[in-house]
Amino acid sequence: MSNLSVSDPELEKPANGSYSDVYEKYVLPCIAEFLGTAFFIFNGCASVTENTEGTGHLQPALAHGLALGIAVAIFARVSGGHMNPAVSLGAALIGGLNIFLLIPYWAAQLCGGMVGAALAKAITSDVKFFNATGAAFKSIERDEQVGSAIVAEVVMTAYLVMTVCMGTINKKSTTTLAPLCIGLSVTVGILAGGSVSGGCMNPARALGSALIANYWDYHWVYWVGPITGSLIVGLLLR
Repeated sequence: MSNLSVSDPELEKPANGSYSDVYEKYVLPCIAEFLGTAFFIFNGCASVTENTEGTGHLQPALAHGLALGIAVAIFARVSGGHMNPAVSLGAALIGGLNIFLLIPYWAAQLCGGMVGAALAKAITSDVKFFNATGAAFKSIERDEQVGSAIVAEVVMTAYLVMTVCMGTINKKSTTTLAPLCIGLSVTVGILAGGSVSGGCMNPARALGSALIANYWDYHWVYWVGPITGSLIVGLLLR
């Protein structure tokens, strides 16, 4: 695209000119990531705080997986349907995301996570919110558990990022079942690693619930694990 000066008459044609191009290439995808992340994390956090029937990890696993699958299906053609800073990092590393959009994507996702967690709190009673620690991750109770939790987050996130990259970006393996596969990868991750680390795989999910609940114990694990898993997949596929 050629550089346009402020006085360029092309700027008077937003339907075909630079205004429309900038909006569709840079603004609209960030809006989609914000909305998709907010909807996804709202449902995920609400499923944890409302999990009072003794279903264990099954209810949160299904809610997170289904909510993410739906969000990916409706927003994938607009933004790629990441809803996760770790996924965006992996996509950028293999050329599936403009590197200049990585930071805006992260900002949109983190803001969406905060809004989603806040909305989940708004519909939850104080007692349920307190009992569930606001859906913040609290599986790690001792320093001895940190190593296992990090490994779990690395492996689960790698599985998720690999599913996204191979199912939606790599031309040889893209599939129309990608939204379902992505959602299921989160479901199985929570079922498999929920007792070890909580099954986060998403720094936006961790930050949103931690901020609203003001619960920061071992919060760094949910950044180090997912980001490391994403880097491994990005380098492997690269």
